[in-house]
Amino acid sequence: MGTLVDLADWLPMDVDIWAWVGETQQQLSEAGNVGLAMALGDLPAQAYEGRYPQLDVMAPAIAQQAEALELPWLEFYARYWHLIGRVGDRAQGAVAVEDAQQLLAFAQREDVRECPSVPAAVEALALAWANADGPGYASERLETLAAYIEGMSPEKPAFAGLATQYVAALVDAGKPGEAVTYAESAVERLRVAGREASWELGAESARALLAAGRPEDALTALQAAAEFQPDDPVAKEHRDGVRRALILAELGRDAEAVDALPDLDVVGEHPRVFVEWSRAVSRLAGSSQITNTWQLGRVLRQWIDYFGMMGGYRARVELALIAGDLAVARLGVWQARLLADLAESGTAELRDTEGLPERIAALRAAADAATEPEAPGAPEDRVGRFDAADGFNADPEKWVGWLAPLSGEDLEATRRHTTTLGFLGYPATGADIYWKLLVDSGKIGEADSDDVAYLTTLLIEARQDERLEQMAALLPHGEQQIALARLHSARERWAEALDAAEHAVAAGAGIEARRLAAGAAQQLDQNAKAAQVLLEVMDELTDEDVWRMIVMATSAEDWDTVRKGAAKIGMPIKSKEGPIEEEMGLIRVILPAPDGGQRQVLSIRTGPATARLALPQPRGMDYNAGDLVVFDPQLLEPVPDDPEEQQNFVPPFAAVSILRPGGYTSYFFDGVAPSEEDWAEFTEVMAERGWPMWVYSDENYKITHPTSGEPLPGVFGWVAVPPDVSPEEVDALLDDATERWVHPLAWLDLAREIDVEVERHERIVKEYGL
Repeated sequence: MGTLVDLADWLPMDVDIWAWVGETQQQLSEAGNVGLAMALGDLPAQAYEGRYPQLDVMAPAIAQQAEALELPWLEFYARYWHLIGRVGDRAQGAVAVEDAQQLLAFAQREDVRECPSVPAAVEALALAWANADGPGYASERLETLAAYIEGMSPEKPAFAGLATQYVAALVDAGKPGEAVTYAESAVERLRVAGREASWELGAESARALLAAGRPEDALTALQAAAEFQPDDPVAKEHRDGVRRALILAELGRDAEAVDALPDLDVVGEHPRVFVEWSRAVSRLAGSSQITNTWQLGRVLRQWIDYFGMMGGYRARVELALIAGDLAVARLGVWQARLLADLAESGTAELRDTEGLPERIAALRAAADAATEPEAPGAPEDRVGRFDAADGFNADPEKWVGWLAPLSGEDLEATRRHTTTLGFLGYPATGADIYWKLLVDSGKIGEADSDDVAYLTTLLIEARQDERLEQMAALLPHGEQQIALARLHSARERWAEALDAAEHAVAAGAGIEARRLAAGAAQQLDQNAKAAQVLLEVMDELTDEDVWRMIVMATSAEDWDTVRKGAAKIGMPIKSKEGPIEEEMGLIRVILPAPDGGQRQVLSIRTGPATARLALPQPRGMDYNAGDLVVFDPQLLEPVPDDPEEQQNFVPPFAAVSILRPGGYTSYFFDGVAPSEEDWAEFTEVMAERGWPMWVYSDENYKITHPTSGEPLPGVFGWVAVPPDVSPEEVDALLDDATERWVHPLAWLDLAREIDVEVERHERIVKEYGL
């Protein structure tokens, strides 16, 4: 669970809000809602550390519970951190604007407006607008921010964040000089108030200086900002590196710029810096250390699509123009022309297009003036040369240009050309060519199944669903249903996918239809049907198919099918019928945690895809020791190569579902660690009764002696008992097992549950500060 100290590291929220969060966590824990308390403390870290799958699940869940509990501050807190996780590092634009506006409206409610963090909602809205179209929303950003900054004391934690956004809005409004002046004034106001500027404010000041044509001063400002504390500590290093590289490149100090520029594998997870990083790379592409390759073009194309989905319309156009210039430089003329088209179409989404038509025209002119690389060999040899090309060293971008004259006429050339277009990020272009060859010609009904599959893939990737349905209507029934099943599966419409796949199976469409049917049925929790559809063609299944069938059959408790699958892959099962309950060694089962993360639970494997959890879990969890779980038998980590490491390796597998709960109940204990002899006796008593116990504390857990004040080693954990054991029995055993310890152990929750010696346990907790 996050503590007040941990939480206070995350700005720009007011210190008062963190005190409130800590109190709320304590109240939730005492009320038995441990999961919610844990998740509450972890939200800021999820937002800043990029744990977005957790954040996207947990934040709305907390907000919903807060609404039900009529805790509006808590609801605001959860909604704010979710929004920051979206408009911050993920740089979501238009898709987040309405949510940001709603959060600001919520913050102005009578029962919320006194929350110290309300100004943070203004900052979030300014970020969403900037992500969508910075220059286009500049006036709205300035007006909204000014209304909150005016009269705000720089002593307030929100001041630096709002000032940073105001500087950014001035730069986007084409007023870099004013932005520099405002930034300097904000830094000075903070200094007078006894507070330091944030790194973000310093870095935005550097951006304003660069926009004002003062790169030397920009570098000085960024270096000075390095000493400031960041609002987003996780992102500071790579953001600073990107901005530093851009400034150094502007100064012509290419070697230093390249050294400062973070690698692609670092920035690839941070959309907020995509555009700035691409600008820096574009300026440095002529250096010997930065290679302008087709791989770079492919990555930029993926980023363009990302911003298209997230409503980052300005970033989408900017990246298209940058990528287009880079494509021209490496003579990828066909790609430069497509990127110019993309940039032009993207301007329709912008509120301010000043200067963009001229840049697009310049890109087109550069593409027209470029000379494409000479194609290898005669046209009739090109397909053969493509197939013979080295898969590691061949340049697919060049091959798209070389195959283009044949594509749409020659079927083999079309296959290679269009699929390569799709690989490079242009599925719609490939689909157009294939469509003309197969559909417009009227030949689709007699087309080879591979060609139908290729075109289907291109249409799915291009998100041309209506066109795919139009094509499917022209196909024989089996292929029609497979195409529709693939479309529905890609869009996660599982009921429709299952219906189409079953029709394809009935039409004899083959193993692919069965895989689609099984996958859709599994998603719909129809595991018996999913397993059966694969079992019917057991001899045609790959090992991967068999394992999938085993998981589905296990979930349906179809043990006969599980045994058939195990025999197929050569896994011995001792029993001949009924549930499979064997000891097959220890594994780690990966299960979801209440904070949206994951927990690794040591378990005993009992079958090909089943395991029994061996460790007790805290109250409020959806699983506990004794539960029988289904897991996916695909290893999540490779087996170590080192023989010694192999001996200690406990393989991890992802949980699929709880097959049968064990009904165990967990009880928490906490206190000073006893002597080794006493602890060994304690654990032996638990083991004799078959009560799983696990210590969650480590050597760093210390407890203060109530009289001397000396630190003592502490211990806390959980013990789980089967359903036939009463709480009174647990209390009696714990009392008997620990009565001779020098320092008492506390189990306050259990004492309260049975109303036995509650005051004694409360006194222990208070005196020892548990």
